[in-house]
Amino acid sequence: MIFKSFEKYGRLCAHCSCVTRSRRFSATLASPANVSTNLEWQNGPENISYVEQRIIKQADYFEVHNLFSVRDLFNARVHYGHKEGSLDDRMRPFIYGSRLGHLIFDLDKTASHLRDALNVTAHIAFRDGIICFFNRNVLNAHIVEKKAMEAGEFSYTKFWRGGIFTNSNVQFGAVTRLPDLCIFLNTQNNILAQHTAVRDSAKMAIPTIGIVDSNCNPNLITYPVPGNDDTPCAIELYCNLFKAAILRGKQKRREFLEPLNEKIK
Repeated sequence: MIFKSFEKYGRLCAHCSCVTRSRRFSATLASPANVSTNLEWQNGPENISYVEQRIIKQADYFEVHNLFSVRDLFNARVHYGHKEGSLDDRMRPFIYGSRLGHLIFDLDKTASHLRDALNVTAHIAFRDGIICFFNRNVLNAHIVEKKAMEAGEFSYTKFWRGGIFTNSNVQFGAVTRLPDLCIFLNTQNNILAQHTAVRDSAKMAIPTIGIVDSNCNPNLITYPVPGNDDTPCAIELYCNLFKAAILRGKQKRREFLEPLNEKIK
């Protein structure tokens, strides 16, 4: 359950370079004698905090740009929007045009925003952050839950009760670790109301990625991705891409930590 997952400790915070107290090597990293120098970088494993600072300066360290092409988005029907009359004015910059009364997204803009979102996801996974997938469409709930599980992360596809983030200490009866990233495969509870967790995440300054359809409000989403949020093939593509980005981040983390763990042993 998601409620238990938020209480997990012993993970590297995704918002800073601190190491939680349950790590076996936390004291070793904190010791001045173990601060990496240029010579140690050449002859031994690097301090993970130095690695994080170095890779954050690279535009696409995890090479997420090659995970998909515009053709893949087109084949998954990501370009399909809702009817013209349902357009939210805040989504106009992402619209290419309309056909037979239905809006069409500009897939070049979608691809650019999606690559930014995947890059952020990979970085948070590299820093061992907690990532939670959200979806309110019953048709796609199983896909979202399955892909989140395959990525080793969490999902919530039921009705979201307000206050779970903003009043978590009372809701769970203990100090609770909130997620470091929320990924919304659709940002609406229904055709009229926005998902409550979008508002709660914004209040708690939790970064969010959201697939925003033509009838959605992208303003509260940290990294909005304009596109179809209903069709199963489009949702499956999004989930596969986010899963791939998460696994790339975790793989890189293992590559850096294995030599460090060997050194500590």
